[in-house]
Amino acid sequence: MDRDSSGTSGSPGAHDAHGTHGTQGAYGAPGAGSRPAPPPMPAQPPAPGPAAGRARPTVPRPAVPAVPGHAPVTRPAVADWLRTPRPPAAPGIWRPGHVPRPDEAPDVVPGRQLFSGALIAFLVGWLLWSLLWNGFLEGWWIFITDWWELPMEWLVPDAWTTPGHGSFDLYVAITYLYYGLVIGGISVGMGRVGNWAEVWRRYGVPLWPLFFVVQGVWREMPRMSWLTWVSNLYYVLLVATVIAVVGRIGTWPAVRRRLDGGPPEPTDPEPRHDPATWPELRAAGLVDAAESLTRAVHGGTLGDVDYARIRRAWQGVSARPDRLAAFTGAVRDHGAAACAHPSGVRDLPVRSALHDLATGQVRIGTAVDNERNPYPRRTTGVALDPALLGTSLLAVGPSGCGKSVRLMRPVVESLCLHALANRAAVVAVTAYGSGLAPDDAFDLVIGVGRPESTHDLDLYGGADDPDEAARTLAEALVGDLAATLPGGDSRRAATALAQLVGPYRSVHGRFPAVPELRELLSGSPAAFDGLRTALEARGGPEAAAQLRELDARERQSARADDIGVLLAERVAFLDRPAFADSFRTDGSGRQFSLRAVEHPLRVRIDLPERGHAEASRIVARLVLAQFTEAAPARSDRSLFAALVLDDATYTVTADSVRAVQRLRSANAGVVLALRTLEDVPEPLRGPLLGAVGCRMAFSGLAPWDGNRFAEAWGTEWVQTRDVTNRQIISDEPLTKALHLMRRLVTGQAATAEAVTVREVERARWSASDLAHRVPAGHAVLSLTTVGGDHTPPLLVDLRT
Repeated sequence: MDRDSSGTSGSPGAHDAHGTHGTQGAYGAPGAGSRPAPPPMPAQPPAPGPAAGRARPTVPRPAVPAVPGHAPVTRPAVADWLRTPRPPAAPGIWRPGHVPRPDEAPDVVPGRQLFSGALIAFLVGWLLWSLLWNGFLEGWWIFITDWWELPMEWLVPDAWTTPGHGSFDLYVAITYLYYGLVIGGISVGMGRVGNWAEVWRRYGVPLWPLFFVVQGVWREMPRMSWLTWVSNLYYVLLVATVIAVVGRIGTWPAVRRRLDGGPPEPTDPEPRHDPATWPELRAAGLVDAAESLTRAVHGGTLGDVDYARIRRAWQGVSARPDRLAAFTGAVRDHGAAACAHPSGVRDLPVRSALHDLATGQVRIGTAVDNERNPYPRRTTGVALDPALLGTSLLAVGPSGCGKSVRLMRPVVESLCLHALANRAAVVAVTAYGSGLAPDDAFDLVIGVGRPESTHDLDLYGGADDPDEAARTLAEALVGDLAATLPGGDSRRAATALAQLVGPYRSVHGRFPAVPELRELLSGSPAAFDGLRTALEARGGPEAAAQLRELDARERQSARADDIGVLLAERVAFLDRPAFADSFRTDGSGRQFSLRAVEHPLRVRIDLPERGHAEASRIVARLVLAQFTEAAPARSDRSLFAALVLDDATYTVTADSVRAVQRLRSANAGVVLALRTLEDVPEPLRGPLLGAVGCRMAFSGLAPWDGNRFAEAWGTEWVQTRDVTNRQIISDEPLTKALHLMRRLVTGQAATAEAVTVREVERARWSASDLAHRVPAGHAVLSLTTVGGDHTPPLLVDLRT
């Protein structure tokens, strides 16, 4: 199917686009309509289109569902992936295979001190046994002698100690057993003193048996026969077996996986708790559907996107039982391809990040094992999900710091996977040729100013109300100048636009195109006379009201400070030959508007930043204004709606900052990337950081930008240790001589240390730390969920 054929047919969101109306309504996923499921996807992915927005060739689909042929080879088997434990965790922690860490660091003895204490305890125990065995303690240490002799006198009759007696051999055995108990007691006591248990836990199975085997083989090598070689080989294998058994008992495989950062080894749970067997469907009596999906899981024809998509459809069935029959029929007819995305696609052509669709997370890095991070978060994976992106995210960092590659691309990729699972709608705005994500990852690619683009961007956002259309357009045209406009905001600009687009729509049944709007804003007499004549000819109350609007605009255009002049200058940036086919309103093109975010769409808008920088910024502001207007107005908010601006330079306005805060309750969010906060008007820098819930400062941040982040993250109470060295002055001759000798030898005077411990309030991350102590490939990230849970700023390694 066409790349750009997933708009909404007959909906206010995408005029003349088709493929999303009624999405998943019959299967339980929210949506309108009740059409049957699309056929399954082809076995191989379609070839990427040669250019953005170009239609893909139609590919015939097989009747039998096929596994996505382009799934990444690094993805685990679905059954193992489903059985991976996902314990509850704090916001932003990568949950698959997560092992919770203690709240505080344990008091760990340094390795050198641990080995020294263990060795000294061993030598002391050895010395004590040697003294007892050789009788060095007899005669002068009566207590030890009595203790050493007394147990044997109680246990063994005197007659047994005589050689030749019938029980002499038993006496010898009891004696050696007694010696073993004494050695064991000494070993246990010295082991506790020397903390040998900690040595075992930390460094594992001792390898001293191998050392003795190798030493014996080395000594006997010159005179070993083949039989000796076989015998030594047997001993080596025996020792290796013992070490393997002990290591298995000591859970060494789990330790190795922890060190490697991998998830724990999956286990086969009981069938009624095994997610790979679809226990929810079995509990509801859909045994045949559960068996069909279980076979697809174990047969490899069901992927993680399929699992997430079918689970979402089943959740819709649980909310609306009348959809049960449609869901059962879809699973029976299409199996793993049931309840498919309108495009029929079941996976992305390529993945660059690690995703977990069971939790909706995408991994972006690892919390560094650094004292600046809380101990429970160190070495844990850091991930983002819709619950976090629902509070919006702001990322600031210079060019080349990794914003696009290590943050924007994984986030867009994750949102596209959610869209394929009918969980989200994503609109990504980027510069043309930036390579944020491949064309085949999207249903629709709109190239503004590109002749091959098959869709136009709706200049008025699909609005029917002239005031609403004028408000979003005014935000795009002069939103960045609102603070400098007379009146302090863009309301005068919105009023001036409404006074023109309202009469024009009343006459022509549509809003004016860019050239026509420019003429009206410029005060062209021909344009005004034509509108007035048409309105007078129509007559009626509506025409009279529109005439009053037109007359008011004409009177205001005669003033020296008329806002229309500025609006005309801004519209002139869009009235260029390159954009002649980009904002048509006469019905000659297929239009897309942000109202289509009611459906699980994947849309990318490419901006011509190189040749038309100012026009690109106007379009970016237009998309942001339309998104913040359309997302809260959705009738069905079960889909997570996301807007990703790869470059939000001069896009943030006072109205957009207020609108971003309202998105939390609408299950929507925006992701903004900036090179510096200087690209935001100075009065809006603080409010912007306060409006978003997730803030990210990359390496190379300027100190003045770091100061804004430091203020937003606040302070914390920390414990500090102040060490003061005070020179020791003594009046005693001997002490003075010793101090003099020490000074001659070491070159330093004798001093005494005084340690003062106190709690002080310190910035979590200072401006200097953010500017100079964040390594390359790292970022400082703070997170907040829609529910209000938050994390302190974390130093994250984005390369792992």
